[in-house]
Amino acid sequence: MASNIQNAACRTAAMSEAGRWSPTVPSSGQPNVSAQSQSQPSSSGEYDYEALPTNSIAIHMTAGAFAGVAEHTVMYPADCIKTRMQSMVVNPVHSGVIASFRHMVQSEGLRAPFRGIGVVIAGAGPAHALYFACYEQVKGAFEDRTQYKSLVHGGAGAVATLLHDAFMNPVEVVKQRLQMHHSPYSSGIQCATHVMKTEGFRAFYRSYSTQLTMNIPFQSTNFIVYEAVRQHFNPEGGYCPQAHVIAGGLAGAVAAAVTNPLDVAKTVLNTQEEACLGKQQAHLTGMLAAVRKIHAAHGLGGFMRGVRPRIVHQAPATAICWSIYELFKSLMGLQHTNPVEVPATTPAITA
Repeated sequence: MASNIQNAACRTAAMSEAGRWSPTVPSSGQPNVSAQSQSQPSSSGEYDYEALPTNSIAIHMTAGAFAGVAEHTVMYPADCIKTRMQSMVVNPVHSGVIASFRHMVQSEGLRAPFRGIGVVIAGAGPAHALYFACYEQVKGAFEDRTQYKSLVHGGAGAVATLLHDAFMNPVEVVKQRLQMHHSPYSSGIQCATHVMKTEGFRAFYRSYSTQLTMNIPFQSTNFIVYEAVRQHFNPEGGYCPQAHVIAGGLAGAVAAAVTNPLDVAKTVLNTQEEACLGKQQAHLTGMLAAVRKIHAAHGLGGFMRGVRPRIVHQAPATAICWSIYELFKSLMGLQHTNPVEVPATTPAITA
């Protein structure tokens, strides 16, 4: 029953998009349809959304940039709470999502949950532009060559992650250091400058291998779950906001839970907290060193620190990201079709 209701809603959304298309009947009595038009309504009046001319890299990059900025900014406070809860410094006040948020606002002000958001906005746009463009190109090149669609989706997501993380890893380092409790930095520029002077350029990529180890399975899971759920709720393939939201939310929640242990290790490597480093003050390098430190400090339970705010952050953020990406892809795809011209007056049709 739920699937039938969902499919009906999707058909309604597709018909609303199709309402932009108006057939032209010129004086010759034949519709004036451009030969270059790549998308036409079906006999039922609906656009074949998947047939829209959205193979353009420019469309994918533009849609991806908007989606990335929205994903990282709308749910940013939850990401900030997640980072603090993953801290290796014992803080009994930060025992839950609500308690962490309340303590953060009361002790540091309303701006505290948004520390570092400017850095993320600057980096998320270009990173996600590369991310979605790469995914769509790889997916388009191999999807029709095999029946194992999920493998293609997962592989395309893994390749896209390599580009995305190469751009975003320095952003993550600066962002997470700004997010930490009692952060000594007042701006992203000050933080980046200090890290460069005291730790060198390699500090921005100290967690890169761990980031890839986490994000490749995260993004592969994200794409596999998203495509499977989207096709279940929207088998016709039309533009369907409800299907994109549900599929994106489920994909984000599953991927976040599965990869949380690696995210904790990434946070430890990025923040390099003094209380975590110990008396020798030697910087942690590599995922194994981070894993040993986490286990020594909190046991096996330490690897699931921050899992609740991570899911709270990733589920709606991924839903927002996919929804906006599909929306912009749909709108820009429709704009790149050659709609048939509607004359000022329609001649009467005589028998």
